[in-house]
Amino acid sequence: MFPLQRHRRLRQNDSIRSLIRETHLSPTDFIVPLFVVEGKGVKDEIDSMPNYYRFSLDLLAKEVKELWQMGLKSVLLFVKVEDALKDNRGVEATNPDGLMQRAIKTVKNAAPEMLVMTDVALDPYSIYGHDGIVDQGKIVNDRTNSFLAQMALSHAQAGANFVAPSDMMDGRILEIRSVLEDAHFMDTGIMSYSAKFASAFYGPFRDALDSAPVDVKGIPKDKKTYQMDFANRSEALKETFSDIDEGADIVMVKPGLCYLDIVRDIANEVEVPVAVYQVSGEYAMLKAASARGWLDHDAVMLEQLTAIKRAGASMIASYFAKDAVKLL
Repeated sequence: MFPLQRHRRLRQNDSIRSLIRETHLSPTDFIVPLFVVEGKGVKDEIDSMPNYYRFSLDLLAKEVKELWQMGLKSVLLFVKVEDALKDNRGVEATNPDGLMQRAIKTVKNAAPEMLVMTDVALDPYSIYGHDGIVDQGKIVNDRTNSFLAQMALSHAQAGANFVAPSDMMDGRILEIRSVLEDAHFMDTGIMSYSAKFASAFYGPFRDALDSAPVDVKGIPKDKKTYQMDFANRSEALKETFSDIDEGADIVMVKPGLCYLDIVRDIANEVEVPVAVYQVSGEYAMLKAASARGWLDHDAVMLEQLTAIKRAGASMIASYFAKDAVKLL
């Protein structure tokens, strides 16, 4: 009761504010997304993601070593697949000498203790830009799951610590877990994109990988038949519980800032770690606003990341990871 209690006593200076601060960021909170391309000596800036790059394997090794020295201990790999290698089933995704498989080995050779997570979805490999096999105008579920499981197995064989299915097919976690178990990859973990929403914030990412759905008559022009409706809340819990039952070790909410209510709901209900993906659109918006002097880049970045962790995130996949760690 005022005046016996004056809350501002605990805000008088930075020392006391720091002492009672409830949420802290550290380098080990972050997963660093990395984009990989073929070639040599390639460090290609992504137009819609300023100061973020696609790396060829030789420069990927250099980048990973730098991340490790900064205290960043986990990466999430994505590959930009050449058009000539794309088809409807993503056959190239299981190539033992494919770009993803070589990228995994490159990271492990550069920093053996780095935790390597890999994207498992067909869209980078698909001529249609969809996360699953397209048949008669529909993205088919069960046939896609069978292929995703083989894709995940190939990543495990190459040395991935975790596979990260981002496709949102029903039942794919069980299929992947079963295949990994049968192949004696019991220690390979699954970080499931459990509550992945059909969001407009993914545009720059799709530019980075050239993986947007194509405009072909009779084929869905978006991913709303498998990604979640952003208006739904309870459905996120249902999806997450299903993935945990099927064997997910870590569950994810994607995107981040607009979905912090979902993050808190899930964190309150589950006993597994909760990841949040702060997506490319969130990154691009801040970069654009700060470039025009409208926002203080570093202050807003740290505020956003702290908010995500405060909402209940155990870890954050973020394009800001390097920028943030330099300030912590």
